[in-house]
Amino acid sequence: MDRIDRLSPFIVMDILRESQKFEDVIHMEIGEPDLDPPPGALEELNRAIRDRRYFYTPALGLMELREKVAEFYHLKYGVDVSPERVVITTGTSGAFLIAYSILMNAGDRVILPDPSYPCYKNFAHLLDISPEFIPVGKDTNYQITPEMLEEKEAKAVHVSSPANPTGSLYDRETLSSLVEKAEGMGMHFISDEIYHGLVYEVREHTALEFSDNAIVINGFSKYFCMPGFRLGWLILPQELVRKAEVVMQNVFISAPTLSQYAALGAFDYEFLQNVKKIFSERREVLYTGLKELFEIDAKPQGAFYVWANVERYSENSYEFCIKLLKEAKVAATPGIDFGRNNTDRYIRFSYTKEVPHLEEGLRRLKEYLL
Repeated sequence: MDRIDRLSPFIVMDILRESQKFEDVIHMEIGEPDLDPPPGALEELNRAIRDRRYFYTPALGLMELREKVAEFYHLKYGVDVSPERVVITTGTSGAFLIAYSILMNAGDRVILPDPSYPCYKNFAHLLDISPEFIPVGKDTNYQITPEMLEEKEAKAVHVSSPANPTGSLYDRETLSSLVEKAEGMGMHFISDEIYHGLVYEVREHTALEFSDNAIVINGFSKYFCMPGFRLGWLILPQELVRKAEVVMQNVFISAPTLSQYAALGAFDYEFLQNVKKIFSERREVLYTGLKELFEIDAKPQGAFYVWANVERYSENSYEFCIKLLKEAKVAATPGIDFGRNNTDRYIRFSYTKEVPHLEEGLRRLKEYLL
C-alpha cells in the first residue's frame, strides 16, 4: 500500500466544509477558539511589522521566545527548563512531525490511545512508522494505564492530557506512573499538552514534573487563542535538540517569524485566566444541556469538548452527524474521526462559541431529537 493511502481524512474539516453549503448553521464541530489573542500579542505583531522583522529566525526559534516558554514552565508548574531545550515549531503539527522523525525510524511502533486525535496516526504513516492502538474507555477515564503497556514493544508512547476528543485529564499519580513505566520499558514518552490552561476544577500536570526525558509538546492555538498564527513548541532532552534543529533547518527553515514576535506578548496571565473562565462557563452550559439528550461518560475536565454517546439515536456517528447538519443545522464531529474503539456510537461537541450560540444549538437539538 502506498504511504498516502494509509492516511485518513480529517473528518472534522470535511464537516466544516460541508457546513458552509448551508446558512445559519450552529458550529460545534471545530476546536478553534473564537476569542481574540491577548492584546499584547497583537501589539508585538504590529511592532514587528513596523520594524520589518519578517525575515528568517534561527531554526530553533527566537531565543527571547524560548526564554518566555521556559519561564512559563517555572511559573505554572515549578519546573526549571533550560531555554536551550525549547524548540519553537510551526504549530504543534510541526512539533509532532519533528518528534516522530527524531525518535523513530521506518517500521518502529508508537503506542496511541483509541480514541485519540486523528492526526497522530497520520503523522506516523507519513514517516512509515506503525501506530499501535490501545483501546481506552470510560472505565479508565479514556486513558492508557501503566498496566496496559505490559508486554508491549514500541519505540514511543504518545498521550494527550487533557485529551481530544474526551476532555479527560491524567491526574498526578497516573501520569507519573505511566511516564515511569514507559521509560522503564525503554519507550520515549511523548506528552501533548496543547490544552493545558483550559483545565477546570482540578490542576493539570506536565510530564516534565516526572522526567527530564519526557518529550512535551504545546503551543499557542488553544489557551492563547492564536490558532491561525501556526506556532507551537517542543521541549526535548538536551541531547535531542541538535537533531531537531537539523530537521527544522531542512523542513521548515524556521517557524513563522511574525508569529514568533507576536507570541512574545501572549504571556498575559490575567488575560489568560479570563480565557479559562469563559470556557469554563461555556462548558457548564453545553454539558448541562447535552446530558439531557445523550449519555455522557464523564464531565470533561479540560479542553473544550463534550464526548456524547448517541446510541439511543444511531449506531453510525457519521450518518448521524450528517443528518444533524442537514436537518437540524447543527454541526458536530462524528466519533469515527478519532479511532475505531466504539467511536461509531459517539460524537464530539465543541464549546468554542459564545453562550447564546451554544444555547441555540441545544434548542435545535432538543427540537430535533425529542
